[in-house]
Amino acid sequence: MKKIYIGLTALLFSGFTYAQDAVVKKYANMITAEDARKHLSIIASDAFEGRETGKPGATMAANYIAAEFKKLGLLAPVKGSYFLDIPLIDPVSTVKTFIINGTSYTFRKDFYIGSFAPEVSGDKDFKANEIIFLGHKTGGNFAEELGTTDITGKVVFLVNDGEPPRNASKRIAFIRSKRPLIIIATSASVATALSSPNGGRGRGGFNPVLKPDDAASVLTPVFYITADVANQLIINSGETFETFKASGDATGMQANQNIKADIAATISTTVTDVKAVDVLGYLPGTDLKNEVLVFSAHYDHIGLTTSGTDKVNNGADDDGSGTTGVLEIAKAFAQAKKDGHGPRRSILFLGNVGEEKGLLGSEYYTDHPVFPLANTITDLNIDMIGRVGQEYIGKPDSANYVYVIGSAMLSQELHDAGEANNKKYTKLLLDYKYDDPNDPNSFYTRSDHYNFAKHGVPIIFYFNGVHADYHKPGDEVSKINFPLLAKRAQLVFYTGWDLANRDKRPVVDAK
Repeated sequence: MKKIYIGLTALLFSGFTYAQDAVVKKYANMITAEDARKHLSIIASDAFEGRETGKPGATMAANYIAAEFKKLGLLAPVKGSYFLDIPLIDPVSTVKTFIINGTSYTFRKDFYIGSFAPEVSGDKDFKANEIIFLGHKTGGNFAEELGTTDITGKVVFLVNDGEPPRNASKRIAFIRSKRPLIIIATSASVATALSSPNGGRGRGGFNPVLKPDDAASVLTPVFYITADVANQLIINSGETFETFKASGDATGMQANQNIKADIAATISTTVTDVKAVDVLGYLPGTDLKNEVLVFSAHYDHIGLTTSGTDKVNNGADDDGSGTTGVLEIAKAFAQAKKDGHGPRRSILFLGNVGEEKGLLGSEYYTDHPVFPLANTITDLNIDMIGRVGQEYIGKPDSANYVYVIGSAMLSQELHDAGEANNKKYTKLLLDYKYDDPNDPNSFYTRSDHYNFAKHGVPIIFYFNGVHADYHKPGDEVSKINFPLLAKRAQLVFYTGWDLANRDKRPVVDAK
């Protein structure tokens, strides 16, 4: 009798599991290449002019996404709106004076500056009689570099030679967080930037940033100087810049040191507000509705170009493909909800703006979340899933792979969930190459998931790798592999379905 009971129980459980599999497969199969093509043909059309943040094309894309969310019956969670205003400004600065040890230097000839974002337009003066040189070595351990040195309200001098560009940017961001008065940086690339048509002003000269909440959050100005200017800056040390750079120890590390230097600068800035929104669609859960799973993708791209015959950077793959994937996943979950198979946890579908300008929309959302981050169990972020990356061209798995980034960075359980759902359903080759902390591309820090990860929210970033049309007008709808896009989106859906319905959220167990 006991054996019969056990056998019957196993049979019933097997039947229940089969029924559940049939349900999830039914909705996953709603994610189709045909529907993806319909969405992407609109989002990445010339009419949307490359969807640059703050430009009309981005507004058109935001309106399209919101309209689709409304059609699906998703709730508008921002006080009855699908739009979360992202307070951006376009600060355009001119340096009126920059004097070092009595020598005056010329803006965009001897130096340029990074984004300086005061609260309002006007002039700001900076004066100091000493700099703090921060010795460094490559590897990205910026806290170790700083040590116990107090740089608050001081002028900091950095040498960025030997740092990959992404590391250099993160280094600047870390030092800015310590509230110095000015950062002065130099590297071999400064002279090259000054000789470019934009004179160090960045792509197209339009570089919006988040508006400071208050005076304490104003971005510290960064002066990027040539080696000749650096010589004048450290003249009181008794060394030339070249001998100064070479004086580190065997690891490339130099001791932090104070150097006398008279510095005076005046920056004049005109601050203009920039219209930008994240787009949010919300599907409430059932018994675990207070916990939220996020599906995210950025809908912005880099806009128009002035060179060549094709003026539109359509961004079909980057990230029209991810935006399309989120819309398809939303459709599947919304239909499941209507059919009585809604998720236990609530789901937020998040279209981010400003990713191409520095992850701005996701930074603002995670700093000002509509749903508490403490209740946010995971962010599944999709950024480029529509093509074959350059490293897979010609390989046997070229039409059946996806890079999976960051899945185990904060939660082994999340990583295991991604693996299990792929093994059970989609059987893609999951490539974890870019989880290598020494990879020079630093993709883990380069899309919107990173702002969730910074706050301790586990993430998975789905990515097909870069290709010859990355950030170029050639990133067209005609080059998208729609069956592959749909299959990758199905993997994200299956993983999300599991996470939204399991008894417990993924455990954060980062070491």
